[in-house]
Amino acid sequence: MTLDYADLDQLRRTHPAWRLLRSDHAPLLASFLHRVFIEPNVRLIGQADLAEALEDELFSLRETYGPEVFPRRASEYLNDWADNEKGWLRKYYPPGSDEPHFDLTSGSEKSIAWLASLTERAFVGTESRLLTLFALLRQMSEGSEADPEARTAELLRRRDEIDAEMERIRDGDISLLNDTALKDRFQQFLQLARDLLADFREVEHNFRSLDRQVRERIALWDGAKGELLEEIMGQRDTIADSDQGKSFRAFWDFLMSQSRQEELSRLLEQVLTLPPVAAMQPEPRLRRVHYDWLEAGEHTQRTVARLSQQLRRFLDDQAWLENRRIMDILHNIEAGSLAVRENAPTGDFIELAEAAATVELPMERPLYRPPVKPMIVDLALEEGETDADLSSLFNQVVVDRAELSRNIRQALQERSQISLAELVALHPLHLGLSELLAYLQLASGRPNTAVDEESIESIEWQLEDGSYRRVRLPRIIFARK
Repeated sequence: MTLDYADLDQLRRTHPAWRLLRSDHAPLLASFLHRVFIEPNVRLIGQADLAEALEDELFSLRETYGPEVFPRRASEYLNDWADNEKGWLRKYYPPGSDEPHFDLTSGSEKSIAWLASLTERAFVGTESRLLTLFALLRQMSEGSEADPEARTAELLRRRDEIDAEMERIRDGDISLLNDTALKDRFQQFLQLARDLLADFREVEHNFRSLDRQVRERIALWDGAKGELLEEIMGQRDTIADSDQGKSFRAFWDFLMSQSRQEELSRLLEQVLTLPPVAAMQPEPRLRRVHYDWLEAGEHTQRTVARLSQQLRRFLDDQAWLENRRIMDILHNIEAGSLAVRENAPTGDFIELAEAAATVELPMERPLYRPPVKPMIVDLALEEGETDADLSSLFNQVVVDRAELSRNIRQALQERSQISLAELVALHPLHLGLSELLAYLQLASGRPNTAVDEESIESIEWQLEDGSYRRVRLPRIIFARK
C-alpha cells in the first residue's frame, strides 16, 4: 500500500482502528478492551458479564472525574461500540445460545497494540532482533538453494562448528548468556507471542467475511446450483491457497503435533524459572501461551467449519426441492394418462388446480373455549417470621461443564486417549456425584468416546466431613479426534 493522500484519507474515514483513535472515548475503549479481552486472551464474553464489567469501570471513573463524564449506561456504550459504522466490537449469537456475545475486532486490537507501543520501555533489546534477522536470512538463503553441493557444503560447515563447540564444552569452556541477553531474548519472545495472538483475529476476520458473503449469495441466488458452487469454492480456494492461508495451515499443523506441544511446555517451564526472567515478573498466564494459541486457532477453524455447513445445507435444500418438483411432474403425467386412456382428445380439455380434494368435516373443527379470566385478589403483605428451613435455598451446587470440557481437552493434548478414572485422578472431584454425572454427560455427547463394558473401574472422592464415596462403573475412554 502506498501512503498517498487519497488512501490515507480513505483509511481515516473507514478503518475501525483509525476511528477508535479519533473517538472521544478512546482512553476508555483502549483501557477497558485491553483489560477484558487482550490481557486475559478472551475470545468472546456474554452481554451480561461484559456490561457488568463496564458498569464497574464507569462507576470508578465517575467517582474520580465526576458523574457527567460518562452519563449513559454500559449496555448503551456496548451497542454503540458494536455498531457497523464503528466496528470496534463484534456482537453476535453463538450457536446454541440466546444471549448476545461480544468479541474484539482486529481493527480495535491493532489500535490498542499501537497505543501500547507508545509507552516508554525501561529496556529495549536490539541484539535478539538482529539475531532473528540473521536467522531469517539464513533460512531463506538455505531454503532456496537448489545446488546439492552447496547445501552439502553448508551442512558440513555447520557440523564442524557443532563438533568444535562440543569439544570446547568437554574441555570446560561453556559459554552462557548473561542476564542482559536473557532479558533481551525474553522480551522479544513476549512481543512475538502477543503479535501472534493478534494475528489470529485478523485471520478469523478474513474467513468470517467470506462466510458472510457466502450466506448473502445463497440467500439471493436463483440460478443453477453448479454455478453458485463454482463461485463459492473458487473464493474458498483463493483464501486457502493464499500466502496467509498456507501460513496458517502450516502453523496449525506444527502446533497440533503432540511432541511440539510437549517441547513448548518444557522450554517455557525451564525459561520461566531462570532468575533474570523471573525478576521481570512475567504473567503467570505465559506458562500456557501455546494453549492460548490453540484456543485462538480453534475459533478460526470453527469459522471455516460454518462455511462448509452453509454449503452442505444449501445442497440439501436444493436436492429436496428438485425431488419434489420431479414428483409433481410425474403425478401430473399419471393423471393426464388416465384421463385420456379410452379416447385421446385433441387440445387442452381440463385443468386441475389440486391433485386431491380438501375435505373438512364440521365435527373436526375445534369447539369454542371461553378465555380464562384470572382472579387477582388485593392483599396487603404483612411482615412476619417463619420457622421454615431456608438452608436449601443457599446450598445450590453448580457444575461448570466448560471447565470439565477444558480438563478433557488439556489431557488429550498430552496423550492420545485417557480414561475417566485417570482424568479424575488428575483433576479430583470437588462436587462429588454431581461433577461425575457431568463428566458422563460430556462423554455421551463426544463422538470419540468409547465404553469398555468388560473392564470395571473404581472412582473415589472425599466428602466435606472427611468420609469417602466410591463408584464402580465400566471403563470410559476419551480419545483424541
